[in-house]
Amino acid sequence: MLNNCTTPTLTKNKISSSLDNPFLNKGFSLIYDDKFYNNKIISKKIDDRSLVIFQKNLKKNTIVKITNILNNKSIIGTVGSNADYPLFNNAVLSLRIADEINLNENEPYVEILEVLEDAVFVAKRAKTFEEEKKVANKAPVNSINISDLNIKETITKNELNKKFSYEIKIADFYFNDNASLLVNRIIKETKINDAKIKKINEKKYRVYVGPFNNINSLQKSFNDISILEFENIEIMKND
Repeated sequence: MLNNCTTPTLTKNKISSSLDNPFLNKGFSLIYDDKFYNNKIISKKIDDRSLVIFQKNLKKNTIVKITNILNNKSIIGTVGSNADYPLFNNAVLSLRIADEINLNENEPYVEILEVLEDAVFVAKRAKTFEEEKKVANKAPVNSINISDLNIKETITKNELNKKFSYEIKIADFYFNDNASLLVNRIIKETKINDAKIKKINEKKYRVYVGPFNNINSLQKSFNDISILEFENIEIMKND
């Protein structure tokens, strides 16, 4: 049943190490705050000025590109030590990263992309990191400027104000029959009773839940699905 396009295996907390298929996930990140650590929502601290993120699927020191999907701003960061944080969040970001990509704390929709060794911007990132690290030790978060690593901004203010509408992408399959088997399993083993199949193209059938028009219902369903322990459930914004 799990012989599908994106291979979302049932292995819990599997660490990404593929040299051919970089890890990619779209979802809602959590912006680090000491209150989350003090309340034991997050198990470790992140320095406000750092370029570090917590990400459960990636090994420590993995280079990642973090993109604010709502405005296309991105920055290069590094995965820190293993840490516990809510299942709903696809990463925990430092305050500096959130500020640099102008992340809206009410809709922190972020893409996390593993940067492979042969990516063209790794060298630039390394140089930038070393230079910025010296500045970061002396300057407050809002005074640090990062070398421009952003994609051209093509999203207008009107696009940013679109209605909140998201789906939970559970898995993609080559065959509709396999997708149907997963839908039946979801109905049987979770509280979700409205999983659906969407035909993406002739060789891709997507199992998903939604749409959701508020973050509370989205988070509840995401947590319900998480008991199946899929490796890489994603949250997809509807156009």
